[in-house]
Amino acid sequence: MLSRLRPTWNKKSEQKLKDKKIPELDEFLLKRDYTGAMSLLQACKFQSKNMDSDELTELWFAHCAFHAGEYRKAIPIYEKMLIRKNCPPEVNVYIACCFFFLGLYAEAKKYAEKGPKNALQNRLLLHLAYRLKDKKQLVVNCNNLQSTAEDQLSLAAMHYLNSHYQEAIDIYKKILDNKKNFIALNVYLALCYYKLDYYDVSLEMLQLYLNENPDSAIAINLRACNHYKLYNGKTATKELQKLKNVKGSTFAYVKDLISHNTVCLLLI
Repeated sequence: MLSRLRPTWNKKSEQKLKDKKIPELDEFLLKRDYTGAMSLLQACKFQSKNMDSDELTELWFAHCAFHAGEYRKAIPIYEKMLIRKNCPPEVNVYIACCFFFLGLYAEAKKYAEKGPKNALQNRLLLHLAYRLKDKKQLVVNCNNLQSTAEDQLSLAAMHYLNSHYQEAIDIYKKILDNKKNFIALNVYLALCYYKLDYYDVSLEMLQLYLNENPDSAIAINLRACNHYKLYNGKTATKELQKLKNVKGSTFAYVKDLISHNTVCLLLI
């Protein structure tokens, strides 16, 4: 659904952001260590006496909080931005995205509709229409999708949610043909193949991603599910045990799912 929700302001402030951004922040972002990035930004804000720098730091903090799954931390920062002069209207959509991932769809729609009519807003309204069972709006937003990777990913998500797994696979493969660096799509493909009962193929897709991201909780969890289908619960449980030493925001995001699946496998 989302393009990267990177902080936006007016052009002058964007240039300030490029000039003033803390060098170490890039390292955290490249590693997707958003919890570490948030700690760094908090320390920088404490030391700063520059109001413009503080605003940019807050925007980056909200960006990191969102991607760390800390949506309730991001919302008040974005709401504070809305009352400031020259605040970009896109901030309404950022707030809407936070509410969406909290499952508060009515609130998300209210803010989304205040944002500018662009691709991100359309994708968000598409997913909201599905959740709110608004078929008429769903058709409108589907028709507004373009050929960009982000829009096509949303279309694939709609196919997946409607159990049209082969259609979703076709879209993911087409995107991967043009964007080899989108290796996370191998996890999406693996999930589709899992749903189609092609467990061996699902494992092959997962391994392509795990070769680059061996600590991915989501990928390891799906691999465990494949092992359960192909072998037994004991084998699957061994896979999940590999997550015990995994730390960071990615694991925190799915720890409840992992705990649930571990208990289920032990009971089988």
